[in-house]
Amino acid sequence: MKDCKVTLKINNYKLKFKAMSKLRSTLGVVAIAFITLTAVSCNDNKKEQNKADGDHSEMSVDGDHSEMNHDNSDGHHDVDKNAMAINDSQDSKAEVILKDYFNLKNALVGDDNAKAKDLGMALTKSLKSFDVSSHSNTEQTELKDIIVDATEHAEHISESDIAHQREHFKILSKDITDMVAITGTNKKLYEQFCPMYDGGSVWLSMEKDIKNPYYGSQMLNCGKLQREIN
Repeated sequence: MKDCKVTLKINNYKLKFKAMSKLRSTLGVVAIAFITLTAVSCNDNKKEQNKADGDHSEMSVDGDHSEMNHDNSDGHHDVDKNAMAINDSQDSKAEVILKDYFNLKNALVGDDNAKAKDLGMALTKSLKSFDVSSHSNTEQTELKDIIVDATEHAEHISESDIAHQREHFKILSKDITDMVAITGTNKKLYEQFCPMYDGGSVWLSMEKDIKNPYYGSQMLNCGKLQREIN
């Protein structure tokens, strides 16, 4: 009987030992699997991090390159703006001459001798301040001759009676037309013609409607449109 109890205890111990061994084996497999998965996960994370770092570096390089291009573009744009500013400044002086000329023309249309004198003086100043340096050498020579002649007639207009003002305005109109042929203008102009005054005379206007500066109220609508400029 005692031997049976001993045998039973031994068998129970063997069963417990087998169960423990099986459990340890299972735990070992689980541990190995966990370690393997962790290693794979860490490796994947490292690859993703490296890829992200690489992408970020590429973005940084592209970003810097874009910024450099933007800076270069801005510099080029500044040069263009400076050139445009110079041209605008020079063109604006030609436009000032035209403005003073049209104001003078309107004063003669209105038979206003005193106003024509003041505007003749204003035109004289704008002609003298005109800078021809942006044009070619040939154009500069032509413009200088035009400006000298136009200035002389503008000065005469600033100190004459209305009859003489109109005589000088005829030649002045030719000078201004010749100037515009070289400088150009951003306005649409109309060359108009009066067949009655001094064997035929032209003038420039910003309107199609005929308003005759040579006869004023005497024959206000005498004349015709000869051509459009610009």
